[in-house]
Amino acid sequence: MITCAAFTLALGIGPVNAASFDCDAEALKADEQVICDTRALNDMDVKMVTTFELLSGLMAMGNRGQLQDQQIEWLTKRGECKADIGCLTAAYATRLAELTTIYDGIERPK
Repeated sequence: MITCAAFTLALGIGPVNAASFDCDAEALKADEQVICDTRALNDMDVKMVTTFELLSGLMAMGNRGQLQDQQIEWLTKRGECKADIGCLTAAYATRLAELTTIYDGIERPK
């Protein structure tokens, strides 16, 4: 017999773990708590951090540092959204578009 908690977890309802921070941490900020509690934001967080890490591995050291500085600035702006889901969704959409633009601009061997 499946318990109610197991059933809701199997359906993807309830707390989830975001890729860029620990959702089980005791002192989550308001933005982090909403990201942990909202599947769509969690998915955006996973995509953002995966894209960021991919780019970090492809870039030269100087550009990597600049990318990291931009990410820190973005995290500060994300934090200003607090628990506003619309603001967080827009912040993620903007950052993902920025990271995609950076990826598209990377010179590749021909």
